[in-house]
Order: sequence, then C-alpha cells, then structure tokens
Amino acid sequence: MIALRGVAIAAGGRTLVEAIDARIGACEFTAVLGPNGVGKTTLLRAIRGLAPIAHGEIAIDGRPLAQLTGLERAQRIAFVTADETLTEALTVRDVVALGRFPHHRWWQWNETPHDGAAIERALADVGMNRYGDRLFGTLSSGERQRAWIAMGLAQATPVLMLDEPTSHLDVRVAHELLALLRRLAAGGRTIVCVLHDLNDAAAYADRLLLLGCERMLAYGRPEAVLTPQIIERAYGIAMQRIDTPHGPRMLPAALR
Repeated sequence: MIALRGVAIAAGGRTLVEAIDARIGACEFTAVLGPNGVGKTTLLRAIRGLAPIAHGEIAIDGRPLAQLTGLERAQRIAFVTADETLTEALTVRDVVALGRFPHHRWWQWNETPHDGAAIERALADVGMNRYGDRLFGTLSSGERQRAWIAMGLAQATPVLMLDEPTSHLDVRVAHELLALLRRLAAGGRTIVCVLHDLNDAAAYADRLLLLGCERMLAYGRPEAVLTPQIIERAYGIAMQRIDTPHGPRMLPAALR
C-alpha cells in the first residue's frame, strides 16, 4: 500500500531523518516511534503529500505520490493531527462531516445518506455518538481528540494516519482507541500512527518503524525492534526487556 524508498526528510535547512526504506501493507497497524524532534510527524506529513521530501520516493498503491492529485491523495489517505485547529462554533457532527469533503465535487455541498451513515458510524466508533449536537468549543481536550479521530474515520480512506492520537486521553479511552485501530487494520485498512509509549506500540501494532540518530534505526515486528540495544541507541536511556505472552515490554533499567 505505502512504499518508502530511500526517503530523507528535512526541515529548517537540516536533515531530520534519512535512509527510510519500508513497505507498509494493507491490514497492518504500523506505529512510528522515536524521540522528540526526530521527524515522526514530518514523515507522516510527507506520506500525505503535505511536506516535501529531500530524497527518495514515496509510492501509494504502486504510484509515485508526486503523480497523485490533491483530491486523489485525500481519497486515499486521512491524516489526523494532534494540533488540528477548527472553528469552535461548529457542532461536533459538523466537524466530523468535514471528513466527507473529498467524496464530493467542489460544487456539491449537500450531505447524502451515504455521508450521514459514515458520520454516524465514525461518531459511534469513538464513543461520541451522543455528542453530535454539542459545540466543539465546549469539549474537553480528550473529547476533542476523539472528535478529530472521528473526522478521519468519516473520510473512509484505505489509509488512516494519526499523529499522537492517545495524547490527552485517559488510560481507558486510550486503550479503547488503540483497540479500535487494531480492529480497523484487521478489517483491511492501513493504519500508520505516531506513538510515544513503547509498550502501547508493542501491544497493538503489527510493525514498528523506529527513527533516531537522523535515520531509520529499525522496521519490523515488535519483538525484533524492541531490544535494549536499539532502544538505548534511539532514546539514550538504558532499558530492560520483559517478554510476556502478549509480546515484549520495555522498562527503564534503573527500575530493576
């Protein structure tokens, strides 16, 4: 679904990360990991076509991203960011409905029954179906986060990318969201998600893409990526690994 070939991204005149080679397929949940400032969000923006790449190529379904129009990209990839800004006077349902715009011609603004079903389904998926008439400005930060995610779900694209979707969420809601992303991947969607919690990534993601030291340090199954040596190189902290029936878990070595 998504092919990254020798990709390098830069910002502010400096290279953030280079030598990214990965093939992210359908039915996969890929978590992008790495320390702050390493380029995780910029990588997602580049895949969506919102940020240029310095070198390499990104392809979607075998087509170079540069050959896709803005509408074609929007119909293939939904991108939910952690710093989305929206008019607070809109209702929650109106915010979620914004995800349906790529499925309309520019002169078509009326909501169709298909739009309505997608909006209601997205609200229900994130547990916000009773919030549709609430003004967006009255929501808590966690509720806003769920509304933005619902907007991405309503876009009904084969690829869903999320930047730190569990920020502002309490532990129960965060795990409910990650379980939802796991189910969406199992149902055929490609999920690419920036996460900070290594153990959340190990518990829910099929593959991990780890950035650090201005390059891609590892890409693969959690048990292959989450080793003390690789994680210490990325984050500069000694870690210990505990293998559980549900996969590896990482703890700072100082807790031993």
